[in-house]
Amino acid sequence: MAEIQTPLYVRLSADPHRRLEAAVSASGRSKRQIVEDAVREHLTDDGVVVGRIALREDAPEVMTLSEAAHLLRVEEAQLRAAADGGDLPGRRIGDEWRFSRAAVLRWLDRGG
Repeated sequence: MAEIQTPLYVRLSADPHRRLEAAVSASGRSKRQIVEDAVREHLTDDGVVVGRIALREDAPEVMTLSEAAHLLRVEEAQLRAAADGGDLPGRRIGDEWRFSRAAVLRWLDRGG
């Protein structure tokens, strides 16, 4: 049975927002997944859990269209057009694009 989801709308100051965006980019997980995990791990019925171990997840070597667009800070439609036109290194698998993080960064470094 699917768990009922409740909307949460919050405004973050610049630094926490930057850190959340970096976590999304590095992990390939959604903001919802990251926030749910943080609440699950740090809030209990007894209060806030004190103490932590900071872990850094390695960025995925293979990225989806959404992850690559986030890395390059462009709209997905722009990235899809560049990939469809052969301007950006990537591979189409069925109806989906996949990109090597290293190849995209080399492409960016070379100026296209």
